[in-house]
Amino acid sequence: MIAFLIKRLMHAILVMFVISVLAFAIQDNLGDPIQQMVGQSVPESEREEIRERFGLNDPFLVQYARFAKNAVQGDFGYSYFYREPALEVIARHLPATLELVFAATLIIVLLSVPIGVYSAIKPRSPISRLFMGISIIGISIPVFLTAIVLIQIFAIGVTVTLFPESTGWGAWLNDFFSTEGNMPSFGRGYDLVNVVGNWDTNLATWNGLQHLVLPAVSLASIMLPLFIRLIRAEMMEVLQSEYVKYARAKGISMRRVYFVHALKNTMLPVITVGGVQIGTMVAYTILTETVFQWPGMGLMFLDAINRADIPLIVTYLMIVGVIFVVTNTIVDLIYGMVNPTVKLTGKPA
Repeated sequence: MIAFLIKRLMHAILVMFVISVLAFAIQDNLGDPIQQMVGQSVPESEREEIRERFGLNDPFLVQYARFAKNAVQGDFGYSYFYREPALEVIARHLPATLELVFAATLIIVLLSVPIGVYSAIKPRSPISRLFMGISIIGISIPVFLTAIVLIQIFAIGVTVTLFPESTGWGAWLNDFFSTEGNMPSFGRGYDLVNVVGNWDTNLATWNGLQHLVLPAVSLASIMLPLFIRLIRAEMMEVLQSEYVKYARAKGISMRRVYFVHALKNTMLPVITVGGVQIGTMVAYTILTETVFQWPGMGLMFLDAINRADIPLIVTYLMIVGVIFVVTNTIVDLIYGMVNPTVKLTGKPA
């Protein structure tokens, strides 16, 4: 275990190095940060003085060496726009993104497992066919379009008139397919509870949960269809295995066969894919947070690109890299606990 963690730490250092070099390599193509920091009336001589003060005129290797030296000490530089340490800006926006990813992951787990298992057990039922059809549509629709549709239906409202000037069943159907549109779709809300430091949570109040619903559902729509189809495919394969047939022959209840013997082995590849995809969702929050103006890292990163805020961009990319490494390490540890035959160190038993 110690050897595995040391190996992953070395991988993390290599990942951070590559990300930082790539981020610095493209900084000249992101625009002039000085232009975003000062007004148009500021003379060129003063702008040149600011460039010298921030070291923007130094060669690439000099700038990178200065950044790397400070980063080792925990100093990732100052944001040009916020005029404060970039790491503090990230820390202020990180809780919102983590809560959004957590809520989306919860929706994916709670829906994909039962739907995938049911679709595998009864693949020819109308409900299973409906789930598979919806999942194909879900995979095909980009997240920003899903977000816009959710806002239109649940925040703005939709009036459906299937039967004009009708009463009784016609009027009831009109009301059934229409929505009032009273769900909040902007920001995190006003009733947040501070947990610790910069962590203000949406999970402790009703208003906070309401603001979290639509962004979380929109973000979950990216991965939910994928996990439903993955669980269904793996479950159908496991149900054809010999040990499942043997368990049935022994007279073990079908509920136990499905949810103890089969589901455990079904989840092994799902856990592997899930770890990578959950890490990917952190990057996917950029579109979701932009549409819903959710004040997380994704929206902050997009603003940083528009402002050519190089220190903030580099810090964001490195933090996302850390999240990927940590997530994959946790997934490997869980995989080892679920399947004890797997050796994390890669050495034979």
